[in-house]
Amino acid sequence: MNPASGGGRTGRHFDRIARAVKESHGDFHAVFTTRQGEAVDIARDAARGGERMVVAVGGDGTASEVVDGLTGAGKVVEPEVLFGCIPHGTGGDLRRSLGWPGTPEEAARALAVGVTVTCDVGLVEFTAHDGSPQRRHFVNVSSFGVSGRVVRELARGGKLGGGKLTYTLASAKALLGYRDQPVRWRVDGGEWMEEPITAVAVCNGRYFGAGMMVAPGARMDDGLLDLTVWKGLGFTDFLTKRGMLYDGTHVKLRNTRCLRGRVVEAEPVDGAEVLLDVDGEQPGRLPARWTLLPGALRVRVPLARP
Repeated sequence: MNPASGGGRTGRHFDRIARAVKESHGDFHAVFTTRQGEAVDIARDAARGGERMVVAVGGDGTASEVVDGLTGAGKVVEPEVLFGCIPHGTGGDLRRSLGWPGTPEEAARALAVGVTVTCDVGLVEFTAHDGSPQRRHFVNVSSFGVSGRVVRELARGGKLGGGKLTYTLASAKALLGYRDQPVRWRVDGGEWMEEPITAVAVCNGRYFGAGMMVAPGARMDDGLLDLTVWKGLGFTDFLTKRGMLYDGTHVKLRNTRCLRGRVVEAEPVDGAEVLLDVDGEQPGRLPARWTLLPGALRVRVPLARP
């Protein structure tokens, strides 16, 4: 449980969340995170210690860290371990992708009486801010370009109560003065493409940015990564076409391109600092390489899914 998620609301609502879990499951063990990245170690230790279900309570970043801990070095630590989530953060994009309920009571009940599905997990190998090579599993969406700057703005400016408003303000701030960045990228070992991009989203799930339907056709169990490539989108476009980002019709714009693959590689051109977004966190920059681990995670979801 990340008590700082949702602008601190998760910690303040702990009694309500604990009561919901107790009523649905009986006894449970709660561990609070105190720093970024700690949920990775907590989840890995819990799985190795024999726990049968590990639940992330917090936002998309907390859920991503738990998944990173469970998937370890490219495979599930213990095949019988289930991953679950009680969403209580700012963005709520993994909740949308998997159809989890929005209240603690409904989410706790879904963990108890829902169904188990098998989901793919993404792996991104990237360059940390200190220049060292790093790797991170992600369950929903990783991207680069202006989206990385949006996440950086969120970290700097704090998160307001409403997820959509928070991301809207951060996106507007990041886009002011932004110019498309030159990158080289390719899919599945094909021909390298060198071009300026606004952002490229590498998607396992469908949503990012507090409800933007970045990849309308993405499925989390099809063994493929969905890519959405934006070029030439600026601050004015964000204001006038923002609704298309939320309903998924942005894919029809002439400066949007969609494709699928299993391996994505990207590197900066001319020393550009191209920032990453990994499930709503900003851990580093290009160069980076994305791969997919098919069926790497067993997830507890509600009986009725979108």
